[in-house]
Amino acid sequence: MNAKTVSLASLIALGTFSLSLNVSCKDHSKAVKQTKITFKKEGTLTIFKKDSTTIPLEIEIADTEFDRETGLMYRNTMKNDRGMLFVFQDEAPRYFYMKNTEIPLDIIYLDANQKIVSIQKNAEPFNEGSLPSEGPAKYVLEVNGGLSDVWKLSAGDSIAFKKD
Repeated sequence: MNAKTVSLASLIALGTFSLSLNVSCKDHSKAVKQTKITFKKEGTLTIFKKDSTTIPLEIEIADTEFDRETGLMYRNTMKNDRGMLFVFQDEAPRYFYMKNTEIPLDIIYLDANQKIVSIQKNAEPFNEGSLPSEGPAKYVLEVNGGLSDVWKLSAGDSIAFKKD
């Protein structure tokens, strides 16, 4: 082979590669649409404050490992009269984080008697830092960030819930 033949062969190979790369890129340009996760009412919950005030909520219940791991990830909105209740098998120190969570949340930790142990207020979206309970918790209620202050919630307030 002479230099011209090698050059022509190289150009043909380069053109074929370039064309296949271009076709390949075009195939990948179709963005995968993420499924929008919407609220699915699975129960009702009432917050009982020490001053006898009550706050009703519609809730989703995260009582499986998958549901607890996913939580409110990939949601971009939640109404103020809704929340997610995490139910664990035992009472233990709990640690939550905000990975893939797009909205600020108040994370309310509750003991086995369904009394508030502690609250992590206005958890920052996408922050993967640990947000621990201040004592053992069996339940965790997530609501929109800032609502625990609006509702003036404090340790000792309690909840009751019912599955639909």
